Amino acid sequence: MMKVGGSFEVSDEHLGTVAPIVVYWVYSGIYVLLGSLDNYRLHSRKDEDEKNLVSKSTVVKGVLLQQAVQAIVALILFAVTGDSNDAAEERNTSLLKIAGQFITAMMVLDTWQYFMHRYMHHNKFLYRHIHSQHHRLVVPYAFGALYNHPLEGLILDTIGGALSFLVSGMSPRTSIFFFSFATIKTVDDHCGLWLPGNIFHIIFQNNTAYHDVHHQLYGTKYNFSQPFFVVWDRILGTHMPYSLEQREGGGFEARPTKELKDD
Repeated sequence: MMKVGGSFEVSDEHLGTVAPIVVYWVYSGIYVLLGSLDNYRLHSRKDEDEKNLVSKSTVVKGVLLQQAVQAIVALILFAVTGDSNDAAEERNTSLLKIAGQFITAMMVLDTWQYFMHRYMHHNKFLYRHIHSQHHRLVVPYAFGALYNHPLEGLILDTIGGALSFLVSGMSPRTSIFFFSFATIKTVDDHCGLWLPGNIFHIIFQNNTAYHDVHHQLYGTKYNFSQPFFVVWDRILGTHMPYSLEQREGGGFEARPTKELKDD
């Protein structure tokens, strides 16, 4: 935080640390308010209450812990790399270069999370003691997006984010927008609502319904990709196509459209 002309100016590094956290709770809060729109839910509110194996207060505490770790790592990362991001250079960065950094960061984050996520499912010890914590939310909801075991949060999200930042070469200022965008996308993937006109559902195949399939018992060996594209699922045969159908009693249901294998 710097003092400029008698007032305090928040640095890009601090904004890059705090903004994704604020965005997470504001955006997930919007979905909490929209949760009463039963005709757009992928699961009924009754299913959410009965199938989930963890209380919402525990979820909130788990997410806050993960965000605290992420904030500490982000501040350390910015401190280590800060000298290489000159302010004048940031001002002169073209939109084309920033777009390239965004795409690079998206690909790095997707690749890291796909293989780490998949390994946590196939390694019985890691699944039982670490990744199964996230799957206590059989019915995903928005503010549960980052509910993970602390070690998983560190490996998948924090280290994955650090790698995408370093490999892409983005500045702290650009990272404010990238990680806020990635946060919004992650929350949206777990929101449990299929709202008309949702731009993420239009642009990305990896969306709320796609990830909901993964949270169901039949889909735990499929749809590992997160948070942006489905490239690795398609290349490595873990893509689970689905159809979105009206659910009896209102709302929608994502149903698999390919034969399941017991492997």
